[in-house]
Amino acid sequence: MNSLLYFPKNWEKICTRLINIVYLVFIPINIDIQLGVQPIQNAAKWVRETPDSFKFIVKAYQGMTGHRRSELPFETKIEMFQAFKDSLKPYEDANKLAMVLFQFPPWFDCRAENVNYLRYCKKLMDGVPVALKFRNQSWFSEQYYEGTLAFMEQEGWIHAIADEPQAGDGSIPIVPIATNKGMTLIRMHGRNFHGWTKPKNAETNWREVRYLYKYNEAELLEWKKRIEELAKQSKDILVLFNNNSGGDAAGNAKEFQRLLDIEYDNLSAQQLRLF
Repeated sequence: MNSLLYFPKNWEKICTRLINIVYLVFIPINIDIQLGVQPIQNAAKWVRETPDSFKFIVKAYQGMTGHRRSELPFETKIEMFQAFKDSLKPYEDANKLAMVLFQFPPWFDCRAENVNYLRYCKKLMDGVPVALKFRNQSWFSEQYYEGTLAFMEQEGWIHAIADEPQAGDGSIPIVPIATNKGMTLIRMHGRNFHGWTKPKNAETNWREVRYLYKYNEAELLEWKKRIEELAKQSKDILVLFNNNSGGDAAGNAKEFQRLLDIEYDNLSAQQLRLF
């Protein structure tokens, strides 16, 4: 299950509540830190209040992926990356870090300077498991498709495969190929084309409709087949349902769990505090 955390005034309480809700049912959770590097004490708290088998996927800070266009609160990129890596320590110490997800913006297209920046990111992350999700179709165009996958495999990037509406250059197709023998990530965004293409501003309430979609059983069975093939290429397949605008993510995740005949141990052995 995927949880989006946007840091309103009461962001810490909301983060804790979402993690506790997810804990009762699913592994893993995706921590999406949009506005800054998360304080270590928050990560330490979440680690303490989740079972040993729980895993976290942490999204890379937006300054590292180019989403933040305003002045960065760091003197150098090296300092920025180090601060982010320092914030991962509680997850790593508890063996609860699945990966860090680098999701790049739609304007991050396939060109030499961006390929070099990906190498730079991989180098600075220095052994931390990292997943790569593009949001520009050029990476999987006929011209660059094979090269993109070969590059990801050579550099050790975990492929973050997306199921999302096909709405032009800012969408990527389903590419069910693993590039890392250890892990593969799948993100289920839903297929709400009109919600996906709605302008992102306060007037449109786009967050309420962008991920408003419920997968039907036939669509989930398609993914079951893909995952069975991916399992031949990669040891662990992590699936995040992000179709949460209407609260459908949890139900779809449970249904998919049933279709895959997966059972988790000790996830609901205790009730955590919601607040």
